Formats: sequence, C-alpha cells, structure tokens
Amino acid sequence: MTDPGRSRLQRLGVPALFVLLWSTGFVGAQYGLPYAEPLTFLGLRMVIAASLLALLALALRAAVPARPAQYGHSAAVGLLLHAGYLGGVFVAISLGTPAGVSAVVVSLQPVLTVVLAGRVLGERTALRQWLGLALGVAGVVVVVWPGLTAAAGRAGALSTPGLLACLVALASGTAGTVYQKRYGAGVPLLWGTAVQYAAAAAVLLLGAVATERMTIRWTGDFVLAMVWLVLALSLGAVLLLMLLLRRGTAAEVSSLFYLVPPAVALEAWLLFGVVPPPVSLAGVAVTALGVALVVAPRRRPVAVG
Repeated sequence: MTDPGRSRLQRLGVPALFVLLWSTGFVGAQYGLPYAEPLTFLGLRMVIAASLLALLALALRAAVPARPAQYGHSAAVGLLLHAGYLGGVFVAISLGTPAGVSAVVVSLQPVLTVVLAGRVLGERTALRQWLGLALGVAGVVVVVWPGLTAAAGRAGALSTPGLLACLVALASGTAGTVYQKRYGAGVPLLWGTAVQYAAAAAVLLLGAVATERMTIRWTGDFVLAMVWLVLALSLGAVLLLMLLLRRGTAAEVSSLFYLVPPAVALEAWLLFGVVPPPVSLAGVAVTALGVALVVAPRRRPVAVG
C-alpha cells in the first residue's frame, strides 16, 4: 500500500528540486560568461554533458532508442530546449541584457505553452489554471521590477539584439516543452537526453565557429561554473524536467518556470546578502499562489448513491 505522506513528498519534492537547480543556472552563466563567448561556452557544456550521459548509460546498460524516429525526436528537442532556449539566454546575458528583463520575457513561456498545448496535445485548461498563469506573470514582474528599474537606470536603453535573443529563447523553450511532451514519452531517458545534448552541441559549435573567436580563459571561476552547470543543470535539472514532462501536463510543468526568478532572488539573499525589497517578497507569494493554482490536482466529483 502506498504511503500518502511519502507520495505527497515526492510530488512536491521533485518539482522543488527542479526549480532550485534550474534557478542556479543564471548564476552559473554570469560566473562563466566573462571568460568565454556564449556559444563556445554552451557548446562545450553540451559536449561534456553528452559524453558523461553516454558513459553513464553504457555503465548502467540503459535501453537505447528502438526506432530511428526516436533519435530524430530527441535531436529536435535538443535543438529547441538546449540550443534555442539556453543559447538565447546565454547570448542575451552576454549582450548585457539585465537578468530581470530575461526573466520577464521568458516567464511568458507557461502562457504560450498552454495555448500551444491546447492545440497540439489537446490539453484542457481550467479557469482556475488561467488565473494561476496570470498571477504567475504578475508575480514575476513584481519580483524583478526593483532590479529591472535599477539596471535600466544604470545601463540606459536596452539593446534590441539582447531582447531578440530573449524572444528566441522564449519561442524555443515553449516549442521544446510541447514537442517533448508530444513525442518524448517513449524515448529512453538517458540515451535520449544524450542525443539531445549531442545535437545541440553540433549546432552551437557551428554557430561559434561562424561568429566567435572561441577563446576560453580557464580561470577557477570558469571551471567552477562549468562543473556546476554540467552536473547540477545538464545532468540534474534537465533529467528532472524530462521526468516531470512524462508525469504531468505541459501546462503544469511549464508553470514551474514562474518560480525560477523568485528562487534566484532568494538565493541572492541567502548566498550574497542581497536583501530583496518587501515588494519582491510580495511578488514571491503571488507567484507561488499562481503556480499552486495551475498544478493543484482537479477535484473529481463524488458519486452520490
């Protein structure tokens, strides 16, 4: 018999761990990008992650994709989620786009995912969930607004290329989430994710060859950032994301991205002593309420008689 307390802990613990790990990616990117150009940095990360996952899959004798189409689906997800989404975020940060701007733009992903999932996957969204999505957007804006206005005052006008990179990340992340939900359920987890990384690495490194000098300063900060991003993000958070998409709807899983900017703000408070203003703390509460409305299980009608 399943322990209700344990199942509830698993249901809450896995998403919480995913948000915690994913949120550290922005910090890792800012640590590493001063020492390498964005596509070079991210392409190298994908090569290392693909190699480690392949070795792990071999050691565990994990199942391999049974059909050629599964390799194609995994490659498509890799191009969207890792090359498109992460590449857009890394390029935006490298161009000086404030983290608050990136957070606000990318936070539209859950809303776009719901719209696309309704058409592609046939997922139905309740009024309560639409309210939660709206609250999530509002909460993220409230959380990042103080830092956003301060950054705008220091840096002046925001660059158009940086905003375009954010929009590429938004579109790619949305499409990748829905595509993975539609075609990724039957793909073996370890080998499928390794293929994702390999495909993303090929495209990112081609882009780096065409547009960057591909020079890296191997400082301690860069190595530390790379190790963390590979182990905690590529091998930890992304595998959790694949698992969550197999268990929940695209709308429910994508709503977790609302919690990333508040998590970053709280981490900066705990780790670096950057005290968030009261309005940001209020935004955290609004965001959490919005996500709760999206992911809360629907009540089933009780049969009478």
